[in-house]
Amino acid sequence: MIYRKASAVWNGGLRDGSGTISTESGALPGAAYSFGKRFENDAGTNPEELIAAAHAACFSMALAAQLEKAGMKPERIQTTAAVALEKGPEGFVIPAVHLDAAVTIAEPDEAAFELAAERAKATCPVSRLLNAEITLNARLNPA
Repeated sequence: MIYRKASAVWNGGLRDGSGTISTESGALPGAAYSFGKRFENDAGTNPEELIAAAHAACFSMALAAQLEKAGMKPERIQTTAAVALEKGPEGFVIPAVHLDAAVTIAEPDEAAFELAAERAKATCPVSRLLNAEITLNARLNPA
């Protein structure tokens, strides 16, 4: 089993506090986060943005694998993940994530591409982790 680690430190109350997020690899060395960064669009990061980044990266790799299984080698996969955050009756929830992927393949098979994209969405470990509706718009770019 592989473990990847990250840590967070929070100081203070919810609205007046702030914290830092760090990853074991050092890719995020003490990135700042706060209430304003999460709910008011202040500069900095927040948990939902990090989930979106993880989902976009995971899906892109899963799609590359599925395309190779289908006999197509992608030249480029550019994925954006939009994570929705809304207040529910028992607090905030992430009800949905929308993936938008633009893929360049020299000689694509459109039907096989669409199947590979759906399989990648369903089998990417981050997709499988989230308890949210995941939608996908995957399109081929001209090579």
